[in-house]
Amino acid sequence: MRVLVTGGAGFIGSHVVDALRARGHEAVGFDVRDDPRADVRDPAAVARALSGVDAVCHQAAQVGLGDGVRDAAEYVSRNDLGTAVLLAAMAGAGVRRLVLAGSMVVYGEGRYECRVHGAVRPGPRDPADLAAGRFEPGCPVCGAPLSPGLVAEDAPADPRNVYAATKLAQEHLCAAWARSTDGTALSLRYHNVYGPRMPRDTPYAGVASFFRSALRRGEPPRVFEDGRQRRDFVHVRDVAAANVTALEAVRAEPRPGTLTAYNTGSGEPRTVGDLATALATAHGGPAPVVTGEYRLGDVRHITADSTRLRTDLGWKPEVGFAEGMREFARA
Repeated sequence: MRVLVTGGAGFIGSHVVDALRARGHEAVGFDVRDDPRADVRDPAAVARALSGVDAVCHQAAQVGLGDGVRDAAEYVSRNDLGTAVLLAAMAGAGVRRLVLAGSMVVYGEGRYECRVHGAVRPGPRDPADLAAGRFEPGCPVCGAPLSPGLVAEDAPADPRNVYAATKLAQEHLCAAWARSTDGTALSLRYHNVYGPRMPRDTPYAGVASFFRSALRRGEPPRVFEDGRQRRDFVHVRDVAAANVTALEAVRAEPRPGTLTAYNTGSGEPRTVGDLATALATAHGGPAPVVTGEYRLGDVRHITADSTRLRTDLGWKPEVGFAEGMREFARA
């Protein structure tokens, strides 16, 4: 299978290219890092890249928190306009198979249970509560403490920042493309991806990268809030394998006219404090510092239920948390 990988020189995209080639597929990278003309917003460049392609793995995007609006136009241009140009070119070229790099950010907060009111969805946290160190959201009905759980793909979308809004829009665009062309689209909603080739010290680096950079400077990782925020940290090689599995599933079992979303996580919730401690231990110190600082737009807990991906496609993560952290500390 000949696969066009947009963003193929990036952190995740480069691992997807490697995984495709290891499985005997032909991976064609398309990335402005390799060629300034390889911009998904350029219809002519995209049309040329699609020549002879069987499927597309769309990884190209501007990533990050996107918590303000001053950079909203850039996020929308790169993520949503770029996706629209790509889909239009695919329709013209007759390419009908697509795997999209989605994101768990489309959910906003994760799943919560109130002892009285059952499953609830708290709204954005109050800045006054955050400033006072009250980080846990309460029940939106009675204010009681909540128990966080795993969020499944059928949870309502509730994007809390610009980046999240563009990732949800990408899915809607891909669903519209699938319906209008009888194409098949899968969206892999990545959780917190880490591993080799992760960018360092940029606005788009993940918390794992910032922690590792601090340790290499001889500084302790600075952990926001109380460090008890729950996330799902998944290794980049496992994410790359999920993309290859999804592409092969799209090829073997087409479901035209649909977009199916799959959470892509390790299935092992960890706290941000766990991450900082594991990296500090693997690096040999210094120990993390919990700062109590916070960022508006951050959610408290978001962890995945990846059962659908395991059941439908047979994918499972292979890199354990401790092993992955040791490797990442050295990478």
